[in-house]
Amino acid sequence: MRLVLAICFARSSPRRAASPLTVSSVLPPCSSPERGVLASSPGTADTVVFSGGCFWGVQAVFEHVKGVISATSGYSGGDVPNPGYELVSTGTTGHAESVKITYDPSQVRFSELLRIFFSVATDPTQLNRQGPDVGTQYRSVIFYTNDEQKQTAQSYIQQLDKTGVFSRPIVTQVVPFKAFYAAEAYHQNFLERHPNYPYIVFNDLLKLRALNQEFPAFYRQ
Repeated sequence: MRLVLAICFARSSPRRAASPLTVSSVLPPCSSPERGVLASSPGTADTVVFSGGCFWGVQAVFEHVKGVISATSGYSGGDVPNPGYELVSTGTTGHAESVKITYDPSQVRFSELLRIFFSVATDPTQLNRQGPDVGTQYRSVIFYTNDEQKQTAQSYIQQLDKTGVFSRPIVTQVVPFKAFYAAEAYHQNFLERHPNYPYIVFNDLLKLRALNQEFPAFYRQ
């Protein structure tokens, strides 16, 4: 516990960026849903990696989404193999704090995961930062694992920019997945284990409340 508190002290700031949404925090559904997803057999698993700031909150959001089999905090997008938190935090490895999401597409579509990601898990208009956390390791990225995810993500971003639901342009990158390295054990399920930690209280519990309120059909305890 002391190790966690020492390493993550910088994340105790209560600062929170104002929402860039101009109308509602609930984004419209993707107008170009995936092809053939309804034919997915129950139990079939797909994977995507999302980066959207501190992985504590992103992991917590998707752990509470129906159809998500697992959500793991880690590092992706860089060139250094097997990086650790302290090295990634220097911003020199090219990695972003990320969450690897394994999901059952017969229960939750990739387009629905995207909608949740952009609505409650991250602010996609913040470049190389997220709220109080600043640096390329906190950039917003969708690491797609197949062409269908790529096309769906690009189409949805274009749709959101065109309709102007955000007051600023979306800066989320859509790039191919290369590698994912799981974060240290003390980072996994951090919100569940430390719900009273100051950073969690001021930043991430709000995301869970928003998920429950805005996506009740997808929320699970």
